[in-house]
Amino acid sequence: VAKDLGLELPALRDRGVRILDRGRTQYFSLHGKTGHLVTAERIDREQLCESVQQCVLRCGVIVEGEM
Repeated sequence: VAKDLGLELPALRDRGVRILDRGRTQYFSLHGKTGHLVTAERIDREQLCESVQQCVLRCGVIVEGEM
């Protein structure tokens, strides 16, 4: 995420970059030392998507301040 946004790692913290998931469960987070998008917890495909063949989880990246 840091590389895609063109930011250095300290700028991720300074700008308040956050990952926003739909729903109550936070599935993704930013790794503080690398700036990578990582899974925040175990993701159970069968529980989330049940009988749907293609399972898609959407999330957004929020960046506070000017870019």
